[in-house]
Amino acid sequence: MSDLDAQVPTTFDPFAEANADNAGAGSKEYVHIRVQQRNGRKSLTTVQGLKKEYSKSKILKDLKKEFCCNGTVVEDPELGQVIQLQGDQRKNVSTFLVQAGIVKKEQIKIHGF
Repeated sequence: MSDLDAQVPTTFDPFAEANADNAGAGSKEYVHIRVQQRNGRKSLTTVQGLKKEYSKSKILKDLKKEFCCNGTVVEDPELGQVIQLQGDQRKNVSTFLVQAGIVKKEQIKIHGF
């Protein structure tokens, strides 16, 4: 009877390897840069997912000065602090964050049309 117990196949999880990889990727938090269409040609760029140790207001001040646009920091209950900028500044913001050393290029996700 013990021989039969040894021959019982164990359950195989085909996604176990992917879940192990996601555990490492989950610790690599992404910075999401999105564009939202307002009305007509007007648009809004949002930046979320920056680490809490960074001062969003100081980053916003530098972004506004660098790209000659207005912006604000909005407090969201689910997402935390989100930086909003006027206009489509997705590529500008991503290059700024990489050059300033705030995030790595692999950690940035750009969304939008």
